[in-house]
Amino acid sequence: MLGVPVDYMDYALSLAELALGYTSPNPAVGAVIVKDGQVVGLGHTQPPGLAHAEVMAIRQAGERAKGATMYVTLEPCCHHGQTAPCTSAIIEAGICKVHAAFIDPNPVVSGKGIEQLKAAGIEVILGEHEDKAREINEGYIKFITTGYPFIMAKFAMSIDGKIATKTGDAKWISSEEARNHVHQLRRTVDAIMVGANTVIMDNPRLTARGSFDKGGRTRSQPLRIIVDGKGRTPLKSQVFEEPGNILLAVSKTIDEKKVEAFKEAGAEVIGFESKDDIIDLNELMEVLGKKKITSIMVEGGSILFGSLFDSDLIDKVLVCIAPLIIGGDGAKSAIAGHGAETIAKALRLHNVTTNLVGADILLNGYVDGK
Repeated sequence: MLGVPVDYMDYALSLAELALGYTSPNPAVGAVIVKDGQVVGLGHTQPPGLAHAEVMAIRQAGERAKGATMYVTLEPCCHHGQTAPCTSAIIEAGICKVHAAFIDPNPVVSGKGIEQLKAAGIEVILGEHEDKAREINEGYIKFITTGYPFIMAKFAMSIDGKIATKTGDAKWISSEEARNHVHQLRRTVDAIMVGANTVIMDNPRLTARGSFDKGGRTRSQPLRIIVDGKGRTPLKSQVFEEPGNILLAVSKTIDEKKVEAFKEAGAEVIGFESKDDIIDLNELMEVLGKKKITSIMVEGGSILFGSLFDSDLIDKVLVCIAPLIIGGDGAKSAIAGHGAETIAKALRLHNVTTNLVGADILLNGYVDGK
């Protein structure tokens, strides 16, 4: 419609979303350059070691960048890493105004990029669509400020809170549309994590399918992490046949022959301190952080979910609620562990959103205090 102003920052955010899943451990950033009411440059972050969003947009704009305005979803970097500082590129291009969604929490940058731009006479405006920009980079923010990955718990359940029947049948609780949505989400995270029981019972592939590459798989599969204190994962499981890397987190006490067999099957095996064959999950997250894993989607089972919630390691919850009633005292619920002793102590979610995907309700929320 004529006369309706264009939301250029929203445009930049849509570009940042295109970069999700390809830039880790760097943030996923989008940039738009506008001159005389016309978009002259677009860019989003390339894989590590390649150009950032600002540089991509400047390259496209060329000489038209001089005197133009840039909309970027994160404060431009000002330090030499694998690439040159984006602030230098912006200054040299002659851009006169920069709209940045929020300040980079990386202490190497954190406000210094803004200061450099202002010192060069560039007007800087902060805060447009900050909440959305932070959501896109929630994994990066958690990782860069704590050294731990951002952890999302994802599960599907019936209306009465069951994840399987009393016989263990769980295929399929969620609709095909919801499952396709999950595959798109898998593409955006660094790793998918499950417990050994999930592999034994469901024999999942744990890959991101239906995406942008030949054979229906993404160019780079997320790391598959199996938490398996006792080393019970069957060697003939499908996870060992799929492209991509596998990490088995086991107890230091398991038999060395099992460790060697897992390695021969193609997995990296790391031993952790454990109690009753349940590994130290905080230690696991510390190790994953050192491996620069910034985001993990946990997909089961109930014991692993319970341990993660009990350890206060979950940041976000994504629940697919299907219009099914399973019933039965013996049917499993999604989360085991110690749980809350009173309703007052129950974990509550905030910033909750709901969407209808197929016939299912997709509920998304953040853990209080996260």
